[in-house]
Amino acid sequence: MPAAILLPADTRRLLALASTDRDAARAQVDALPVERQVALVCEAPMARRRELLDLVSNPALLIPELPEAELCYTIKAIGIPDAGWIVEHATTEQLVACVDLDAWTDLVPDTAQLGEWIRSAADAGEETLQALAHALDAELLSLWLTERVEVWLKTNDDDWEPPAGSTTIDGQFYQRARNEQDDLADVRALLEVLFRNDYWFYFRLLQAVLWELQADSQEWALRWRTGRLQDLGFPTWDESMSIYGVVPARLLDRLPKPEADFQIGGWPLPVWIPRLPLSPESGHAIFLAFAELADDERQGRLYAFLALSNRVAVADRLALGDAESIPAALEKAAVMTSAGLEHLARVHGVGIAEVVRRTSIEQLFRVGWTLSGEKPPYTPPEEDDEEAANAEEASQAL
Repeated sequence: MPAAILLPADTRRLLALASTDRDAARAQVDALPVERQVALVCEAPMARRRELLDLVSNPALLIPELPEAELCYTIKAIGIPDAGWIVEHATTEQLVACVDLDAWTDLVPDTAQLGEWIRSAADAGEETLQALAHALDAELLSLWLTERVEVWLKTNDDDWEPPAGSTTIDGQFYQRARNEQDDLADVRALLEVLFRNDYWFYFRLLQAVLWELQADSQEWALRWRTGRLQDLGFPTWDESMSIYGVVPARLLDRLPKPEADFQIGGWPLPVWIPRLPLSPESGHAIFLAFAELADDERQGRLYAFLALSNRVAVADRLALGDAESIPAALEKAAVMTSAGLEHLARVHGVGIAEVVRRTSIEQLFRVGWTLSGEKPPYTPPEEDDEEAANAEEASQAL
C-alpha cells in the first residue's frame, strides 16, 4: 500500500502557531507567494487541508490554482455539502473536472453524487450555480433532472389541468418529484436561476427531459466526459486495458537496442506531483533507476510512468474522485514495473538505469505483470462450447 503522507515541517509549524496566534499564522500564509500556498495545501494530508485553507485570506487567488483532482479530493475531505465557500472560487473547468472524476460509476453517471455538486454550487451563490450549469453537458443535466422529476408541458386544451402535486415556474412547464419524499429544493434552485437568466437554456433542458431518450443522453454525456478525462491524462478503458497484455515467453527477456528512445511529452497534471511517492526512498527499483538518470532523460520517462499509472487506475476501475485511488495505482505501477526492470537487468547483466533507457515503461509493466501470474482486473465472458469450437476451427483454417 502507498506510504502514509507525513505532515511537512512548515505545515506543522503554521498549524501550531494558528492554535495560539491565528492572526500571526494567517499573516505568514499571506506573505507566501500563491505557488507556495498551493504547495502548502497539496502537500498536507486531506484531514488537515481545511485548517490550512482557513488561514488563507484570499481564497479567490489560491483555489483556481489547485490541480483539478486535488481540488476534488480537498472538497470531498471537507465534505461537499460544507464546501460551498471553496466551490464559489473554483473555475468552471475545475468544477467540471470534479464532476467528471467523482460523479460517475464506471461508465454510468452517478446522478446522486452529481446532485451533491449542484447543491454545493447553489450554496456558493446564484452566479456559481449558473456557471456550473452552463459548463456541464446538457445531456448530463437532463439525466439528473429526469431521475428527479416528471415534466409536463401545458397544452392549449381548455380543459387541461396540471397533474396533481405538480408545480410550475413559468406557467408552461410543470414538474413533480418522482419520489414523494424529495423536496426538490436543488432542482428548483437550478431551474429558477436558469429561468431568470437564460430562458432558452431552461426551455431546452426541460424539453430534453420530456423528449430525449436517456440512452442517447448517457451515450453523449459519456463521450464528452471521456474526451475531457483524456485531456487530464486518463485514457479510455479499452485503451487502458492494453497494459494487461501477456508478454509471450519468447519476448519476455527482450531488451531493445541502445538507440531506442521512449520519451514522451508532458501534460498538465491533475494531481500535485511532489506529493506522489516518486523517490528512491520508496525502495522501488523503478524510482532508483529514475534517480540515476540525467534530468533530460528523467522527465519524459517520469511522465510515461504517470501516464501508465493513470491507465492502471482506469483499467482497474478505481474511483477517480477518491484521494486513495491515484496513490494505489502509482503503487501498483511501481511494483510491476520494478519487477520487470529487475528481471531484465538480471537476465542481461546490465544496470537498472540502462534498462529504463532502452525499454518503455509500459513494457516493463507488462513483463512484471506477466511474471507475477496475476489475472487481469477484467476477464471477458467465456464463450459457450459451440462458439469456442467454431472459433478454433476458423483459426486452424487460416
